Amino acid sequence: MSSPLISSAPSRLLAEQAFSRAAGAPLLNGNAVELLIDAAAHYAAWLAAIRGAQQRVLLENYIIRDDEVGRAFRDALVERAQAGVFVAVIVDWVGCLGQSRGRFWTPLRAAGGEVRVFNPPQLGQPFGWVSRDHRKLLVVDGVQGFLSGVCISAKWLGNPARHVPPWRDTGVALRGPVVAELETAFAQSWGETGPALRGFLPAADSAAAAGDVSLRLIATQPATAGMYRLDQLIASMARKTLWLTDAYFVGIAPYVQALVAAARDGVDVRLLVPGSSDIPAVAGMSRSGYRPLLKAGIRVFEWNGSMLHAKTAVADGQWARVGSSNLNIASWLGNQELDVAIEDAGFAGQLAAQYERDLANATEIVLAPRRRPGRSERVRTSEARPPRVRRGGGSSGRAAAGALRFANSMGAVLSNRRVLGHASSGPLFIATAVLLALAVVAILWPAWIGWPFALLAGWLSLNLGIRGWRVRRRHLRSGDADDT
Repeated sequence: MSSPLISSAPSRLLAEQAFSRAAGAPLLNGNAVELLIDAAAHYAAWLAAIRGAQQRVLLENYIIRDDEVGRAFRDALVERAQAGVFVAVIVDWVGCLGQSRGRFWTPLRAAGGEVRVFNPPQLGQPFGWVSRDHRKLLVVDGVQGFLSGVCISAKWLGNPARHVPPWRDTGVALRGPVVAELETAFAQSWGETGPALRGFLPAADSAAAAGDVSLRLIATQPATAGMYRLDQLIASMARKTLWLTDAYFVGIAPYVQALVAAARDGVDVRLLVPGSSDIPAVAGMSRSGYRPLLKAGIRVFEWNGSMLHAKTAVADGQWARVGSSNLNIASWLGNQELDVAIEDAGFAGQLAAQYERDLANATEIVLAPRRRPGRSERVRTSEARPPRVRRGGGSSGRAAAGALRFANSMGAVLSNRRVLGHASSGPLFIATAVLLALAVVAILWPAWIGWPFALLAGWLSLNLGIRGWRVRRRHLRSGDADDT
């Protein structure tokens, strides 16, 4: 199937080639796709698939929390491992920090299952914490696969006792040739954490057609930027509509410019983001970028529910994306992410219809008709206020990811590379206060600055020395091998 965003045959061929090269992923035909909305539907489908597994279960998720939901998944995995099913699990070290501990997995390991933690702190990699495994993936028996933005935690279900609605999130269930690609993506992550996946062979029937949907599986790794290139390309090629949903939008200048250019060409560009975020600092940075979008005619909406965590896009009613990647530099360049880009009018229509239902529970943000001293240019078209969300519970709600996004926003401010609204003064004033406080401390109590700096320098020197020694040892070994 050729690209649905281009009409003429030569252009379609060129677009398909551009999509494949940008995403680093070929177009796969013959798949079946089911849209999953919110965590309850996800957990029911995931647990049913796990409990029916006969050969192997491959589970990769940024957060698996030690609560009633996490324990239900662990116990289902334990039961399958005791029945002789191969069970392999990958969790992220930062994602599970404070969410679950090593002993949480003791019953699964005792049953014969294997659990690995992605990128824990280790000597020789002083900046290793920057790269995270942000994927949400489940594959069962090589024939049934899932990917999503949903983590395994009761927080996604909300709190009915306190009248907190469930988090809004999106994922897909997949069958067909794409499932073998999902297994390959898991095997790549597994190999990043230790020895290769033992006995890994795609299921014999995984290549069999299960439907008529064409799609691309984009399994990004740090610095590959496949999803960023594809997002940029779609923003440039959309002709009628481009509707985006994102949990932690901090658009960098080139992407914002692509959205602005599309809107000025008459494309109906919309952005739906949380009204109340589990990471308030990121929500503030998102709002600081509203003004250039609104001035270009892009419509911006804030979700009125407890937390909007979905990461989706739908263009021209023909192309759709669902997965784990947020529209920010941490997802585009820093993390391992997993998304599916679907070229099918039927599925795109489902996602567009869901988008319109979501807008019914959202508040549109518009520019004020005139400026008033001391007031923001941003006003709401409705007075509905979303419920507050507790901090630190989201799949990106960790200090490292937050620091990356804050640095990205501050870099844009200081380099003057994107138009800023009044809300952008917030990060500047915060940085001013922090630097002023550091200056005062350095003058009055220099040891308070000197000792942390010395410890940091010592830590970095130790790790860089170990890294250099390892590189040199590998070089010497390769030299000895060449001499033999």
